[in-house]
Amino acid sequence: MTIPFDPGRVLGLALSRGGELAEVYWESARSATVVLEAGRVEGARAGLAQGAGIRVFEGEHEVYGHQTAPAPSTLEDLAREVARLRPDSGPAVMVGADAGVPLAGPSADPFAGLDLGARADLARRIDRVARAADPRVVQVRMVYRDHAQEVWVAPSDGPPVRDLRTGFYLGVLVVARDGEVVQTGYEAMAASRGWEAFDEQPPEELALTAARRAVRLLLAPRAPAGRMPVVLASQAGGTMVHEAVGHGLEADLVLQGHSVYAGRIGETVASELVTVVDDPTLPGQRGSYRFDDEGTPAQRTVLVEQGVLKGFLHSRTTAHRMGMRPTGHGRRESFAHRPIPRMGNTLIVPGPHAPEEILRETPTGLYVTRMGGGQVDTVSGDFVFEVAEGFRIENGRVGEPVRGATLVGNGPRVLREIDRVGSDLGFSVGTCGKDGQGVPVADAQPTLRIPEMVVGGEAGC
Repeated sequence: MTIPFDPGRVLGLALSRGGELAEVYWESARSATVVLEAGRVEGARAGLAQGAGIRVFEGEHEVYGHQTAPAPSTLEDLAREVARLRPDSGPAVMVGADAGVPLAGPSADPFAGLDLGARADLARRIDRVARAADPRVVQVRMVYRDHAQEVWVAPSDGPPVRDLRTGFYLGVLVVARDGEVVQTGYEAMAASRGWEAFDEQPPEELALTAARRAVRLLLAPRAPAGRMPVVLASQAGGTMVHEAVGHGLEADLVLQGHSVYAGRIGETVASELVTVVDDPTLPGQRGSYRFDDEGTPAQRTVLVEQGVLKGFLHSRTTAHRMGMRPTGHGRRESFAHRPIPRMGNTLIVPGPHAPEEILRETPTGLYVTRMGGGQVDTVSGDFVFEVAEGFRIENGRVGEPVRGATLVGNGPRVLREIDRVGSDLGFSVGTCGKDGQGVPVADAQPTLRIPEMVVGGEAGC
């Protein structure tokens, strides 16, 4: 693979007025998007974006500049401008900026043979399946997007590295109506690979699941309110661990004093049954990558081990400030953004309990099979989450569906109180927003039991 710029020259210009380190981030990204609503393809577009960013940092200070569609000469001009914005402190010494062999990543775009017509046909097929599921389905909205992003990162203290990041996202929202009652069902899937993922999970199943959920909720009573046991099924996905726990373990929030976990490494912060990791090396998952957007190799990072806080998710900057090693979690949405600590694939590791036994050992409570949106205060750990799909637990079995439930609690407290961790594992996918930029992520958890949580719903259960 031929690197599209001269890393030695560009980095030398960027460091010409000083700095500890510099990096060049270059990308060329292709994307295709199809949106279907009201039975019609409302949008179908393909695009190509190319750009680069140059960063010089020293200690806690950094300067970052970026430009669209750079030519070699304009990239060198950008390097001079970034250098000019630094105080004049003399030239820095580079170590191995153009040494070594670039890491060769995958070379094939799995979506290269698909035109927009094929993607639109997929959307129409999903629409037909969802509408045929039940006559009470009145609306279907589908959003599909795939991408292929070639990335080069050249740091001043190591060889340049390359990756080709590919994947797709497919989300289906179904609206059902019965008289004045309207309910929705949503399902999504994503992978960092091509449509071969449909061999394992056909997109028609996604449409049927969303439609059946919306219809089932039409006749469901309001959820009971009060304190009760809650069992989070693995198919609920890892929204809880991502929002209520994961963000508080991102090192920039720790440094800003915006994390309940600040200063607590080595302390017990969860049940001894709980181990939390972030692993961008998992094959095919939406939050996977070979190296992060600073050129650090992706790696499995243990955050909480058997209840004890072991560390945080670091970029190079936060690792330097905290005297730690980068964990490969410096991520950015595109060349127009600087990297910050972000999650990749965050999960609670499966435990020793059979999921069916967890239910049998819980006489009453709420069984959550799909999480919705919510709000989290990373400083205190307090959260409120909507339950998109839940059921009563009756005599240790899944009972009638309920709607309108919310979960209210505190992330660290919930982690400490978990008393059952299932041997299964279920993923959810999405795009995580932070500081004005979004990155693809996946979250996962096994079946979990919290002996007592505050459930919002209808008073008097």
